[in-house]
Amino acid sequence: MRLLLIIPAFNEQASLGGLLTEIKALPALPGVEIEAIVVDDGSSDRTQDVARANGARLLRLCRNLGIGGAVQAGLQLAHREGFDAAVQMDGDGQHPPGELHHLLAPVTAGGGPDLVVGTRYREGTKGFRSTVLRRLGSAWLRGILRLVTRLKISDPTSGFRLYGARALRLFSDTYPYDFPEPESLAMARAAGLAVIEVPVTMRERQGGQSSISGYTSIYYMFKVTVAVVLAYLRTNRRARADEARDAAV
Repeated sequence: MRLLLIIPAFNEQASLGGLLTEIKALPALPGVEIEAIVVDDGSSDRTQDVARANGARLLRLCRNLGIGGAVQAGLQLAHREGFDAAVQMDGDGQHPPGELHHLLAPVTAGGGPDLVVGTRYREGTKGFRSTVLRRLGSAWLRGILRLVTRLKISDPTSGFRLYGARALRLFSDTYPYDFPEPESLAMARAAGLAVIEVPVTMRERQGGQSSISGYTSIYYMFKVTVAVVLAYLRTNRRARADEARDAAV
């Protein structure tokens, strides 16, 4: 299996070096060939220099597109270059590379899911669980996803996830920008992809500053509520149109 680690990074010079060092120190995984790429989302600091100094492949965006644009750029590259799967992990160090095997396990077992989401909220998980306000927002989004899509998932805002071949094909074509994690789950569900979650340990960001805090979290919650519904309806309509077109051929 060829696996691409996609690391979206915006002004992450303080944490990126440590993350890449951990990736290089990962023990060999049987049958898995890993390559890491840093998607520099228009950083104004030394993010690109840190990536190069640590031997990572670098994809520089011409301007800041936001997390959705940076992730999709990596997914498009993975799909175009024929990778079997891709893992998204934040450049701020919240997602320990040592937890990667948890995401891989359902896929390498054979006949695995299309999208594997790492959750910090399943029973038995340890480590950082975010602020109270964010956990309340996550609980709200869990309810919305279950109501609209019938998808039961405990950590809808997790950006630590593995995309299989079908997910790469779907999201290389279209991927939500802005705050994409819950929206992409709705899209995957509407497109008929198999989505599961596995427990992982996460940690606090190792440097830099989050773009979501305070009243921004409240804005995020209401905005994504609407976006999840629209993403599900649009993708469902497109999937039905594709099925009708295929049946007519």
